[in-house]
Amino acid sequence: MPQDRILVVDDEETIREIVCSMLSGAQFETRPAASGVEAMALLESGEEFDLVLSDMLMAEMDGNTLLARAKEKFPDVPVVMVTTVSDIQVALQALRHGAYDYLPKPFEREQLLATVRRALENRRLKRENDAYRTNLEELVAARTQQWKSALADLDRSYDMTLEALGDALDLKDSETEGHSRRVTAFTIAIAKKMPLPMDQIRMIARGAFLHDIGKIAVPDKILNKPDKLTREEFDIMREHAWYGYKLLRNIPVLSEAAEIVYAHQEKYDGTGYPRRLKGDQIPLGARIFSIADTFDAITSDRPYRPKQSDEAARKEIEAWSGKQFDPEIVRVFLSMPHDIWDELRRDCAQKGRFPNA
Repeated sequence: MPQDRILVVDDEETIREIVCSMLSGAQFETRPAASGVEAMALLESGEEFDLVLSDMLMAEMDGNTLLARAKEKFPDVPVVMVTTVSDIQVALQALRHGAYDYLPKPFEREQLLATVRRALENRRLKRENDAYRTNLEELVAARTQQWKSALADLDRSYDMTLEALGDALDLKDSETEGHSRRVTAFTIAIAKKMPLPMDQIRMIARGAFLHDIGKIAVPDKILNKPDKLTREEFDIMREHAWYGYKLLRNIPVLSEAAEIVYAHQEKYDGTGYPRRLKGDQIPLGARIFSIADTFDAITSDRPYRPKQSDEAARKEIEAWSGKQFDPEIVRVFLSMPHDIWDELRRDCAQKGRFPNA
């Protein structure tokens, strides 16, 4: 193993030689310096030292000045001060300014070696601790990245599952094709404008995308009936909100989204269904979705009527503010750029998949 290198600083040549001899006899490598100025020059030259052993009282640059400059530029190199008994208060001051320890003159060889070994051991432990902390930080960073990647993969798998559920609904109800993707994109855009946290937006997006999933439980003869539904058939159709909630509520990642599915037909004034919720009783995601859903319904072709313009839809939504829709969310919706909706429609048509929040 390489020897520890000690810089011995004292303006008395005899003392320097004695101290260097004591240290060399104990297998330390020494380098003498006759002043604080010379010591700083050696430290700044690029030579590496494991310890500085410096006298307190010296011409040109005293021990305290050397200590201050050495600790500023080389903070990991311990400094041991040597002083006379009458200068103990000065030595204690040096400790407060970063010296590792001090040796009162005169000292015995064993005192010198014990102090030097303690200082070097302290430095070794600090370096090991720094290395451990660095390795731990790197490990934590790596684990965090792995965790983020795993979460991203999990999110992608969730979205693929949602797409499969949406495709299953499209097979059963052709009228919903493309609608779920568009209304989800519109819902995300409004939620971002409010603005809401991304985690909450992702949850709301899943609820919006799956809002009609309960129609899977509605009989085909009712779901695809070309004529007007009877009162009894309409009541069965209205149950799709409950069926959707029942389907999703026990899936942990969709439990919050299930509340949006359950409430997506509620109205702000309490005249909706199935529970006649009112105002803030309706989940925020369902209140946002309600506007996005109506906007897409009005601006899309339906078997019973052609699509209308975005402006007509905006006026209709504004007219029902405070009745069907949350007025604060209507205000946000109306403040959004008019061209954003066509961009989102094109994006949904091109990508044909679950919109990303």
